[in-house]
Amino acid sequence: MRRYRILTWQVHGNYLYYLTQAPHDFLVLSKPGCPPGYGGRNGALPWGANVHDLPVDRVRETAFDCIVYQSLAHYQKDADELLTDAQRRLPAIYLEHDPPLGHPTNTVHPVTDPAMMIVHVTHYNALMWDCAHVPTRVIEHGVVVPAGARYTGELARGVAVINHLQRRGRRLGADVFARWRDLVPMDLFGMAAEDSGGLRELPYARLMQAIGRYRFYAHPVRYTSLALALCEAMMIGLPVVGLATTELPRIIAASGGGYVDSDVGRLVDVSRRLLRDPAEAAAMGRAARAYAREQFAIERFVADWHRALTEIVGA
Repeated sequence: MRRYRILTWQVHGNYLYYLTQAPHDFLVLSKPGCPPGYGGRNGALPWGANVHDLPVDRVRETAFDCIVYQSLAHYQKDADELLTDAQRRLPAIYLEHDPPLGHPTNTVHPVTDPAMMIVHVTHYNALMWDCAHVPTRVIEHGVVVPAGARYTGELARGVAVINHLQRRGRRLGADVFARWRDLVPMDLFGMAAEDSGGLRELPYARLMQAIGRYRFYAHPVRYTSLALALCEAMMIGLPVVGLATTELPRIIAASGGGYVDSDVGRLVDVSRRLLRDPAEAAAMGRAARAYAREQFAIERFVADWHRALTEIVGA
């Protein structure tokens, strides 16, 4: 198997960590002070030896096989300012993390080059974007959780993990979470969770162990991609209670690992039922875990990415 050298950015740290489980070398752009998008190997994640910092002032002198863009700014601005003409002509993938944030059905994707490939992280995202004639693939999430992380459900509370909930507002369901938490005991983790009355951010390994103690995982999100934190929670064995939006209804229907509804009142009723009945919550959680171990297996994720990279580099 050929080992590729891949230029990319750190946009979503956990996603990049899972992507770098693939047996290739990843050159991650960095700038002094690690501003957003240019963090290199920065952070507490246990980066592998195949992940390398690449200072932006050394890009033009560095050889690589392909590029994985992960944001519009990097695709439009960095490509012009940081890369040589020859590097810009290298095989490239645009990894699309989100559904369209403009019109939900009529937004044309900014990548229009049919020599590239757009990789969507959910089938819902692929459905909503108008990608015209650009080749597309869906590579669903793959996650790994620490061996010691397991579901006990001993805390009769719900838990959500959402970064910057207050800043991201209604799209991530800040108002839904506030209303829900007024009626059901719940805790919030994630970056700047304290701004929304949540708990302080925990390192990844400790967070995975901490959420396993909660009775269910709450997902108040109106419109975004499928959260990695939700996949990780299912992998641990938490049942999911959430809004029936984007990709989540398909996953709950296929797994039996939770409950979704567009009526917040019914989410409250189900939450209270799970708090009263830990056996029902545990049964849902076992179904969630069985589904996640197959659907979100890191081996499947890595294989899907290797096929996409081989296709684009070979082309």
